[in-house]
Amino acid sequence: MAEDTLTTSGIGKHGATRLPSVDVDSYNIELKDDEGFVGDRASKGAFRKILDSLRKPLKKNGEDPLGSKSAEAIGKSALDEALVGDDVGAAALVHGAIEEFAQELAYVTQRFLKTKAWADTERIVIGGGFRESRVGELAIPRADIILKAGDFKVDLMPIRFHPDDAGLIGCLHLAPSWIFEAQDAILAVDIGGTNIRCGVVETRWKKAPDLSKASVWKSELWRHADDEPTREGAVKRLVKMLKELIAAADTEGFKLAPFIGIACPGVINEDGTIEKGAQNLPGNWESSKFNLPASLIEAIPRIGEHDTAVLMHNDGVVQGLSEVPFMQDVLHWGVLTIGTGLGNARFTNRRKDKGKDKSAKEDKKSKD
Repeated sequence: MAEDTLTTSGIGKHGATRLPSVDVDSYNIELKDDEGFVGDRASKGAFRKILDSLRKPLKKNGEDPLGSKSAEAIGKSALDEALVGDDVGAAALVHGAIEEFAQELAYVTQRFLKTKAWADTERIVIGGGFRESRVGELAIPRADIILKAGDFKVDLMPIRFHPDDAGLIGCLHLAPSWIFEAQDAILAVDIGGTNIRCGVVETRWKKAPDLSKASVWKSELWRHADDEPTREGAVKRLVKMLKELIAAADTEGFKLAPFIGIACPGVINEDGTIEKGAQNLPGNWESSKFNLPASLIEAIPRIGEHDTAVLMHNDGVVQGLSEVPFMQDVLHWGVLTIGTGLGNARFTNRRKDKGKDKSAKEDKKSKD
């Protein structure tokens, strides 16, 4: 039934490599070294592991300034407070972990830069939950310094929007611009291994056609990891959240575009199924018989007076897309999202040439 319902109204394909503003050169690359997946060396868990290893010798003498809790049990705010608190030992300990993690992040970034898909990358934005902490804000520029000292000509910088908002705002860049011309906002969904977040994203298209002033008007968060739902239960809850947002937007007088953008972990197939990488989601999302976009269209066939269109892409790609308006001074750029794992995507900007759309790569080649 879901398969029969699937349609994107001709506006694009799920997991597309060619989007309105960029070409997606690669995403969800899984690099390996002797220790396993390279990305695991620059995850939130990796930072906690580094911090605990530094604390281990101190614990033996009962001199751990961070107390008896494991790094996993210490919240981000507590670590941030340790950096600026009166206990210089605690601050030194966290700074030491930041330095080691920055070295790992620089190593991982180098590995990506050495791949064919990431060749000539000029700028990389760092997103994910780690970025929103003070610890992350310090680790990113430190890794940037390490890369430059190693003669890597690339800029490493934190993503501009709050990571929670970036995963929703990026959905705007999945759709062609004509969708926004008579509308105020879209529905966006950001699916993670712990949470599902839905939001109404204001385009502010009339003020900034490049979508640089877009913002999240209202969002809802469900921590599905606490409820441990079935796959069908998760979809049902997601539909309920979206319908509530549609009602709220209608009450506020927003003109919602008949479009839902979805950011989802894993490799997204053209037909809306998930090839791999969704193992942390509730139930089996990688089944060929499961199609989230189709399920949403079946549950919400119309938004306003028009048929609903849905487009889904990898969550790292979508978070990176929120940076499109601010990356127009470079040709090739990428995103690394530091969370449970390390999301990754590399982009090439598309250019306009006498009314014809083409990639920046093609544009450069024609000039040469």
